[in-house]
Amino acid sequence: MKLSLGFSPCPNDTFIFDAMINGRIDTEGLEFEVILADVEALNQKAFAGELDITKLSYHAYAHLLDQYILLDAGSALGHNCGPLLIAKKQLSREEVNQSDIAIPGKYTTANFLLGLAFPGATQKREVIFSDIENQVLQEKVQAGLIIHENRFTYQDKGLKKIIDLGEYWESETKMPIPLGGIVVNRRLAPNVQQKVNRVMARSVAYAFDHPEASRPFVKEHAQEMEEAVMQQHINLYVNDYTKGLGEKGRSAVQHMFDLARAKNIIPHSDQSLFLSAEKLA
Repeated sequence: MKLSLGFSPCPNDTFIFDAMINGRIDTEGLEFEVILADVEALNQKAFAGELDITKLSYHAYAHLLDQYILLDAGSALGHNCGPLLIAKKQLSREEVNQSDIAIPGKYTTANFLLGLAFPGATQKREVIFSDIENQVLQEKVQAGLIIHENRFTYQDKGLKKIIDLGEYWESETKMPIPLGGIVVNRRLAPNVQQKVNRVMARSVAYAFDHPEASRPFVKEHAQEMEEAVMQQHINLYVNDYTKGLGEKGRSAVQHMFDLARAKNIIPHSDQSLFLSAEKLA
């Protein structure tokens, strides 16, 4: 059975998906048609229902509960790993609210967190995440919301951190920050969903047990990223929550959704967020 599989070329994604698409583990008869794209492009493909399995921002997932369900393995959650709001100079809250801000996508979790921290900041411009620093440097916008490896490079370009939205989330909730997860399309048969979940968990486990095996695949897609930055990226976003959400990870995701619903940021849904544990045998 061949399934479409979307993930980004970022090191944390290529690291965890390497084993399942490059024949290093038992995929239980599943084959994958890989679609590599920026996370917001994947979000949009998911909204169009184009993908069987995909990396998805948790913010986007909140709008897609009727179409997708979250796997236990593969998520990016953690501490001190949230998006950063940056600018050429320090800005006050009032100045942030009045600024044009480059964001990596409407349905990114980064934009969701920005809305929580700065509800008055409404002048936003969607920009591919890798272009946001330059937009700020060229003063096309007054501030930028950066994700991924840009958190390791912005200071080298003379840019200033206004706020770490991961720290904001953690100080407000005392929970890890949910950024993105791996979801499977609900139109697939339950036994196929279960199979995908097992294969994903197996792929993550292999990545942890054999970190050198994925290095060529990671480097191939890391867009001239320095190897030290590439490894920092993996270390930041891949952790025990990637192996399995666990009770703490699930609680953090559930809290984010409950908070967003209370603020009418996302629609209410009666669908379960998580693939049922009883179905994983």
